[in-house]
Amino acid sequence: MLISLEWLKEFISLNIDPHEIAHILTMAGLEVEAIEAVDADYVFEVNVTPNRPDCLSIHGIARELSAITGRPIMFPESDIKESRRFGTVCEFDIAIKDVLLCKRYAGRVIRDVTVSASPDWLKRRLEKCGLRHINNVVDITNYVLLELGHPLHAFDLDTLRGGIINVSIAHKGQSIVTLDGVQRKLPEESLLIWDKEMPVAIAGIMGGKDTEVTSSTKNIFLESAWFEPSSVRRTSKTLGLSSESSYRFERGADIEMIETALNRATFLISKLTGGQIQRKIDVYPERFIPKEIMVNCDKVNRVLGVEIPLHEMAEILKRLNLTIKEDKKHLKITPPSYRLDIERDSDVIEEIARLYGYQRIPSSLPKSLIGGKGVDRKSQLIAKLKQALRMFGFNEAINYSFMNSQYLDTLNIPLDDIKQRAVKIKNPLRKEDSLLRTTLIPSLIENLIHNLSHGIRYVSMFEMSVVFEDTAEALPHEPLHLSGIYYKEKTPSLWKDVAEDFYHVKGALESIFEELKIKGYSFLPSTEPFLHGGKSADVLLMNEKIGFIGALSPDVVEKLNIKPKADLIVFELNMDKLFALVSETVSYEPIPRFPCIERDIALVVDDLLRAGDIEHLIKTYPSEFIEEVSVFDSYKGRNIPDGKKSLAFSIRYRAKDKTLKDEEVENIHQSLVNYLIQKTGGGLRTS
Repeated sequence: MLISLEWLKEFISLNIDPHEIAHILTMAGLEVEAIEAVDADYVFEVNVTPNRPDCLSIHGIARELSAITGRPIMFPESDIKESRRFGTVCEFDIAIKDVLLCKRYAGRVIRDVTVSASPDWLKRRLEKCGLRHINNVVDITNYVLLELGHPLHAFDLDTLRGGIINVSIAHKGQSIVTLDGVQRKLPEESLLIWDKEMPVAIAGIMGGKDTEVTSSTKNIFLESAWFEPSSVRRTSKTLGLSSESSYRFERGADIEMIETALNRATFLISKLTGGQIQRKIDVYPERFIPKEIMVNCDKVNRVLGVEIPLHEMAEILKRLNLTIKEDKKHLKITPPSYRLDIERDSDVIEEIARLYGYQRIPSSLPKSLIGGKGVDRKSQLIAKLKQALRMFGFNEAINYSFMNSQYLDTLNIPLDDIKQRAVKIKNPLRKEDSLLRTTLIPSLIENLIHNLSHGIRYVSMFEMSVVFEDTAEALPHEPLHLSGIYYKEKTPSLWKDVAEDFYHVKGALESIFEELKIKGYSFLPSTEPFLHGGKSADVLLMNEKIGFIGALSPDVVEKLNIKPKADLIVFELNMDKLFALVSETVSYEPIPRFPCIERDIALVVDDLLRAGDIEHLIKTYPSEFIEEVSVFDSYKGRNIPDGKKSLAFSIRYRAKDKTLKDEEVENIHQSLVNYLIQKTGGGLRTS
């Protein structure tokens, strides 16, 4: 907002350097962003915060300076004399049909005006404050808006039908041609000013073209009203139309300033146009009642960190025109009608700080006690798991919790899958991302596609975040998930990496489980619809599924419209289930004193038999000497019958109290082989 110092001095005597005035205002919370010298005058550009509409005028700024400096404030002349030429009764009426959106509407009829160009002093003041001049009547309404902060509007009285103003909301399909010459279709909830037949203005925003004041206007009706800020803001936003009036009404006008502004504008119109003033019409159904606020003075000093005596607090607040009632430790505050921002004791404390002076409040570092109960177990596990993933070359991704519904179809998710139970967002940031995530995989796929489009050929990322499952209750279920994606194109190298990407990521998960001392996990072929049938597995912990790992199936990759040169490996784990099954205690065993003996066994078994099942048979074989079992080969091909496969296992034998002899191990091993052949129906591989 632009403020003329010359104009400001008509309200308050200021024999102070302009830059000092700027500093005073800035320190009081009204930042002066620039000062410009214009024709022996200074113009301040003041940044008024949205909660201070009372400062959007010359008068408002003068009030602040008066409170800060203690200098008295003056008020411009507004004494008017009503003409008896047209009688004592005004043949014009006002009806407010929506008192919630318009709590007061006042006006005057002024007859026999001479509409012409404004005098130079008026033009200059408008120009300095960034407004253009139109004619003396319209310019006066703008002048008073800048001077007192209350918007006014002048209608050509002879264009108003029926001798009445109605304040009511728009009808369905209603439109109006505004002062800028644009025909606007009005939203149904917008508040309008009507004559007896048609709308003549959009309340608080802009008048209509048909009733504007022109050089041929002889009689005017001058409006001064109060409109509900939220109504003006909503209509202005819907129409994409704003004005100096709407800017102030949106923030909250002073309902008690209506008569003062009306009288001031009437005085100037009468003086500059020779108009004859008729009686004021003021419809005020429900009077403004100020709200009382109780302030504890000890709290004020505790919050500010100073010791201000109660009487000094009271004096500060009186300078702001707040009504004060004192007792020993409390102040009962009643703010004036123009201070809509003072609603609670914290607002009063802020006012005391502003006027007392921020520079007088000592600066000190806050006291903080270092301590606490420490990090909880879940947080420790999360931190350890993330660190382990980073050690395996995975980078952490952080994405929004939103998901495109099309991804559920792209991933072939069936309708009965839990991933389909997504929560819909009422006001999404993007139309495409209208669901809360039920899986983290789509976000990581988006991250991968972004990297591929920028020429990145090695992507290894993970994300840990909650997902949202609609449970038909008030709030969704929010389990914590860990998900990852791995992609690496094969490039020329001095050595050959024989492990497939699937086994590389699977090995990373297994190593992480070992790092977290998680036992009892296993992998079984997965039935997830978006994974490759031969390169995927469900992850089980204590025989409960906690997630999956695998390459994206070729049809899903094709739907993604990318042409990768390697498998896209993804995994996702339910961390809540995992953490619930992790033991809270860790047991240790001494390092073995006696050496071990290793033996291998290769079995030819049915192709449908899982290696994990055979491994389980070996581990549960009744022998105290079997220490460890691992699979080291899986083969199908020459010398292996159709429908069969060869699985090779390495078995470590050790005794806790002695060194085993070869003969003892051989007997145990042969007995184990016979047991496996019997249980699996397979046979030993001989070639």
